[in-house]
Formats: sequence, structure tokens, C-alpha cells
Amino acid sequence: MARAEELIREFVRRYGGDEAGIRAYRAPGRVNLIGEHTDYNGGPVFPAALTFGTSLLIRPRTDRRIGLASLNFPQAAGEFALDGLAVRREDDWMIYPKAVIRELDLRGIRLSRGYDLLYHGEIPNGAGLSSSASIEVVTAYALLVMEGHEPDPVRLAQWCQHAENEFVGVRCGIMDQFAVANGKKDHAILLCCDTLEYRHVPCRTGEYRLVIGNTNKKRGLADSKYNERRAECERAVLMLRAARPGLRFLAELTPDEFRAAEHLIGDETVRRRARHVVEECERVLRSVEALEKGDLAAFGSLMNASHDSLRDLYEVTGPELDAMAAAARDVPGVLGSRMTGAGFGGCTVSLVHRDAVDRFIGEVGARYREATGLTADFYVADIGDGVRRLGE
Repeated sequence: MARAEELIREFVRRYGGDEAGIRAYRAPGRVNLIGEHTDYNGGPVFPAALTFGTSLLIRPRTDRRIGLASLNFPQAAGEFALDGLAVRREDDWMIYPKAVIRELDLRGIRLSRGYDLLYHGEIPNGAGLSSSASIEVVTAYALLVMEGHEPDPVRLAQWCQHAENEFVGVRCGIMDQFAVANGKKDHAILLCCDTLEYRHVPCRTGEYRLVIGNTNKKRGLADSKYNERRAECERAVLMLRAARPGLRFLAELTPDEFRAAEHLIGDETVRRRARHVVEECERVLRSVEALEKGDLAAFGSLMNASHDSLRDLYEVTGPELDAMAAAARDVPGVLGSRMTGAGFGGCTVSLVHRDAVDRFIGEVGARYREATGLTADFYVADIGDGVRRLGE
């Protein structure tokens, strides 16, 4: 993270004036600990906010213009009229804050003045750790506070999700924005994406650390395969209604109920997709129980089972994620390792004893490079709070 004084100096260099009136806000990235491809099937997910994320400095202007700049994309900056603000594909990273401003306007929150904004992100783009959601949530939160509003974290997440759906054109679910807005230190969030019912679950890992491994594999297949998997799950629901009239989501079935009715799914591929979803929902609930008991070994075993199901039944891992997870499990002191995110690239998350972290990074990195020809990046992560103002 860039130091606060460095960010302030850069802000003044770009926008002029002095430090007076500059405020700082921060939103985290997120990792989903378990519960993959369950969200659009009406099931639970189990994300946690991370201690690294996106910092934002903001200061009011005297006109109705918006200045946008980022330390991560120094060549892509701009100044725009607030009234009639257009969101365009060619806006690069600026599409996210501009979409949020449009969303606030849509919700009847018309900014009373312009602002200058400077971002600094520590989340690798495209890694599946929610850099876009982090930008959206910190922007919306900061603007609401600057305008004298008290942001509601759940509504904030809904607005940011809608902004990405409507103005950016990405049909994401709500998990990313929800975790970024509602994170709590040393807690994961048990969230049902269908109803937005949630609770914070203590996630104290003791002598173990979460290590996130970035495959640095571009996720070229993720969007098309996501749509394909979603359609397969919808087909499974239609077939299972012969036994369960009114069935809306696969997550409404227990594993026993699914086993009793799975013969109704004539397509073997669709049957495997559905089995993953039903069993993954059960793994989420068992993971919550394990963590509430402090049984990290049981949680690690569930992480492994989740990855294996995503590999064998849902088929969204790919050789890079499989190579990294396999290498991780061979390191002494690792309780579990799985892919996290949509798949076909992105990241793994592993539960690693603190004394084994250095060995883990060295050995997994070497084996992964040998297997794939790619160089991985690793982040030792802690679970932190959601979006907030800094300096309070």
C-alpha cells in the first residue's frame, strides 16, 4: 500500500491546492472461502473481506466536474462534466466510478458539486479478488458520506451491483459488492444471494494463514463457460420439477433429496453440474459449523473437496488452477487448497501453517512454473473490515 503521505502529495500534484479538505476512504478486496457457483443457484456463499484493497482520496470542487485519476493507471485519467455524464466502454478503469455516479443519480442522489478523486489499488486486476467491486463500493461510500448521507451497507452493495450490471454491462451477482461493503475483521460472511440473508461467522485461523495464489492465467473462457453452466443448472431444475413441482433453485434440495431424484436428469453432464451445486451448498454449511467449532482440519478437508468437485463435476478449474492446488496440498502444513472465483484462471486460496508459508510460496511457485510455464504471485492475507473512512 502506498503511504498516506505519498497519496496526498500525488493528489496535490495532480489537482493543485493544498491538503485542506482531502478525505481518505478504503474498501477491501474479497476472497470466497468456499461456495463456488452456488450463488445463481439460490445457495449460500462464504466470502471474506481482505486487508488489502482500494484507497481513495477525494476533495470537493467548486464547479460541477469530476476528476478521476489512479496511481495504477497513470496514463488513463480524465475530467468530466457531472451533468450528462456518459459511461462508455473506452473509459477503461474509469467506467466503474462513472457507473456509480450514474447509479446514484438514478437513485435520486444528485451530487451537489463536483469532486476530484485519486485511487490506489493493491488488488491485481483480473485475479478474481474483486478489484472492480472494491472501486465501486469505495466510490459510492465516499460520495454518499461527502454528500451528508449515512450509507446502508446492504443497499450500497445492491446499488453497486446494479451499476456494474446496467452501465458496465457485466452480469455479476451480488457477492463481491456485498462482501466488500459488509466485511468484518476476523469474520467471514454466510450469505444467501437470493434473499440477502446473512450473518458474520467468526473465522479465526490461529496459527494458520490464508495464502492466495494468483495463477496469472488470463480467464478467457470464464464468461462463456459461466453462461453455459448457468443454463445447464436451469435445465436441471426443469427436469427435477417432475419430482418437486415449484422447484426454483438447485439449492433447495438436500443431497439426499437430490440423489433420490437425479435419475430424472437424462443428460449425464447436466446431472454432474447439478450434483456439484447441491453438494457444494452442503459443504458451505458444514464449513460454517467447522469454523464455529475451531476445527480447521475439517474446514481444510472441505476446501479440498470443493476444488475436486469444481474440477470433476463442474469442470471450471483448468490445468493452471489444478496444478497450483495439487502442488499446495503436497506442502506439509497445508490443511486445504481450492480455486476461488469463476474459474479458468484467477486464484487459489490455501490454509497454511504460519511456519510453512515461506516454504509454501517457494515450492508451489516452482512446481507451478514447471507445470505451466507461468509465474505465480502469492499474497498472505488476513480478514479485514468492509468499506470505511480512514482517519476516524
